[in-house]
Amino acid sequence: MEDIIKEDILEEVESCEPNFWQRLFSNKMAVFGAIVILILFIIAIFAPLIAPYSFDAIDLPQMLKGPNTENILGTDEFGRDIFSRIVYGSRISLKVGFIAVGISLVIGTILGALAGYYGGITDYIISGITDIAYSFPVSLLAIAFVAALGRSLTNLIFAVALVSWSGYARLVRGQFISLRNREFIEATKILGMSDVRIIFKHMLPNSMAPIIVLTTLEIPKAIIVESSLSFLGLGVPPPAPSWGSIMSSGRAYIMEAPWIAIFPGLMMALAVLGFNLFGDALRDTLDPRLKD
Repeated sequence: MEDIIKEDILEEVESCEPNFWQRLFSNKMAVFGAIVILILFIIAIFAPLIAPYSFDAIDLPQMLKGPNTENILGTDEFGRDIFSRIVYGSRISLKVGFIAVGISLVIGTILGALAGYYGGITDYIISGITDIAYSFPVSLLAIAFVAALGRSLTNLIFAVALVSWSGYARLVRGQFISLRNREFIEATKILGMSDVRIIFKHMLPNSMAPIIVLTTLEIPKAIIVESSLSFLGLGVPPPAPSWGSIMSSGRAYIMEAPWIAIFPGLMMALAVLGFNLFGDALRDTLDPRLKD
């Protein structure tokens, strides 16, 4: 019985896979978003090769210089190259975005799976905690966590993760509630499979599509939260370059050296746009109502 179930699922996935990729990359916004994401990864991985200077190289005679042949995006109040700092800052943004979202994904998925599968008092307790966490503003909670834990990259990642798990919990809970009475799940129970095996081998794989879509949309949110905290002085301690901290340092020189704040802001906007466009296209592709 189990082999038949697995064969049916595999046949369905294999039959839909070519159509899925064709539909996804026929969307121009998905292609644009994927290109932006790929470029961001290349910049972050090869930052020492791409950046012409070190991100913390101080050159006071070159302070507040506008874009020129030596510093294509200008310099800041300490003569540091803005382009180099933006390039290295992509590492922090992507690291916080992916690791924080990964942690929140694990926490939210486990809690949502337990609530949706068991129901009853388990669902009542987990859903109550999830609703409380979901009701608080993300930025406000993140500020509170960082203020309590202290400024560091690790604490920043955990702060972003601890304020983002509730969305996953609500999504996974809803998916599991819709799946737990399906015929193939009832068949696995009749076969005497353990709850852990049913949850992780049969129910969770059938819930992955919306989880993947949510993840692509949560990463830009995490990047924005990280940049916001850094802008407020609660992010990674200096001289580590973060797009938010670079913009924050440029506030005092917005009239005489606007490039300090403008260029990292444009970079953050482009990154968020790329992830959002790819996530929207992925959601439209995986929506059953849009399939032929």
